[in-house]
Amino acid sequence: MLRTRSPIRPLSLADRDDALDLCSRDLPGSVFVAARILEGARTGSLMSVLGHRVDGELTSLCWASANVVPVATTPESQALIAERVRRWKGRCASLFGRRDEVEGLWSHLAPHWGPARAIRTRQPLLVADRLPSTLGVQIDQRVRPARVDEVDLVLPAAEHMFTAEIGYPPYRGSSRGYLASLATLAQRGHTYVVIEHGEVVFKTDIGSLALGCAQLQGVWLAPHLRGQGLAAPMLASVVEQVMLGPAPLVTLYVNDFNTAARATYRRLGFRDAGDFATVLL
Repeated sequence: MLRTRSPIRPLSLADRDDALDLCSRDLPGSVFVAARILEGARTGSLMSVLGHRVDGELTSLCWASANVVPVATTPESQALIAERVRRWKGRCASLFGRRDEVEGLWSHLAPHWGPARAIRTRQPLLVADRLPSTLGVQIDQRVRPARVDEVDLVLPAAEHMFTAEIGYPPYRGSSRGYLASLATLAQRGHTYVVIEHGEVVFKTDIGSLALGCAQLQGVWLAPHLRGQGLAAPMLASVVEQVMLGPAPLVTLYVNDFNTAARATYRRLGFRDAGDFATVLL
């Protein structure tokens, strides 16, 4: 019996422009994958990006590495992508993206990868394109990019944020690899901090940056400072600096039950742009 060749295949450098064009149609939802495509193109490989073509046209994408992130997928391409990656159990830590796409892909993967550690079925995706200062929001002038020589100070804040959000520590044993990832963010100017008395009390990162869009991640305020109205001016400063620098469009996603954070984001001018979902493995 002859087997037809699957239309799902890893992308090559020749696919770069088509892939970025597909991502550009939904930048808030696809900036993570767009950023990895640009990084892969610089290093010479797009093998972690799977593409689905119909009659020669690239119609769907999926980043498939430690995270699985679908872009513009359909029920048909979701089934095909799942068939391709279902044997990778243990290699992937999470599945996230547009809610309907994640739910469709997970329906095929769950029999092979389940049960999940946690499923966050509704995470509002938010976007902002107006400077917070023009909305009357106070700007905390202390917020600045972290220096590479400050990653040891950033480490406790990053650990606390990750563990509280994901439910387990970001590393086991040596912190060397995790520190290297923090250093990379600092080298790119993608980590913003407030440091008081030698300790980081506020932190957030640009997790993805591509095509004029920046996605923030890891927004964290020291527990002893919470409930005092400090988060809004600190995050407003980050948004202001990003919009005046690398990206006029800023996006992030948040758990629907985090009402305090959602209220803060609304004050800063963020508006709804649909829903994400995350499956933690």
